[in-house]
Amino acid sequence: MSYINKIFRLLKKTKNESFKFIKLAYIGEKYQCPVCFTKLSYFDIVPDWWLQKLKRYGHIYSINDYETFNLEKNTCPVCKTGDSNRLYAIYLRKRFTKLDTKKKYLFIDFAPVPPLAKLIKSYPSINYRSVDLYMADVDDRIDITDMRIYKNNSVDMFLCSHVLEHVSNDIKAMSELKRILKPSGWGILMVPIMLSIKKNQEDSTIKNEGEKWKYYGQGDHVRMYSKEGFLQRMTKVGFKVEQLGIDYFGAKVFDKYGISPKSILYIVSK
Repeated sequence: MSYINKIFRLLKKTKNESFKFIKLAYIGEKYQCPVCFTKLSYFDIVPDWWLQKLKRYGHIYSINDYETFNLEKNTCPVCKTGDSNRLYAIYLRKRFTKLDTKKKYLFIDFAPVPPLAKLIKSYPSINYRSVDLYMADVDDRIDITDMRIYKNNSVDMFLCSHVLEHVSNDIKAMSELKRILKPSGWGILMVPIMLSIKKNQEDSTIKNEGEKWKYYGQGDHVRMYSKEGFLQRMTKVGFKVEQLGIDYFGAKVFDKYGISPKSILYIVSK
């Protein structure tokens, strides 16, 4: 074996050993990810690139005022699932245990997150379909404001997380979600919510990416939702809305899974 090959193998071994060490560092008993089930000593903080973007473009709101958002315990170091998706996993795992195992339930997942999608599909009673307008590897590539491929009252459950803030006509999108949902069905409907504002902030003349970062917190968002504004739009289309927070899940559950105490899960039904 040549000297160069020996060096290469040594570097490769060192890299692998370093990876194992890093992997062992997050193993612990204090926390757990409800998506990949790994027991953890910590969750990763919010990605630095996002904070740098907000700073660069002068985001006008405080990130501490987002409703369902954990700055310090943001991401699972193993499956990379964010805190909001961990909240969904807690709820879904609990609710799926009550399903009739002799039936099949149509579950529509908008803009799917792969680790969470894997968890949902692991339940035998779930007939899972992924939906997005731009993602290539989904079951149905459709516009959420025009879902004619789904019949009225045909969907048992849906997950629509952080989609509506990208959609110009969010009322039409919500109306479509209500149309396809069965009378006995339910859905998780979530958007970024800024608790420090009373009304939704949106301006169709704002087209520049930097301006969107400044006012909406991301370069492809078209509005910033207030809590009251989001609730008004959901009820306007006829949804019944249930808000589930720390009183429903419990403080110990929120702490174990890295969920912020001010997090709220919005469940809609007809």
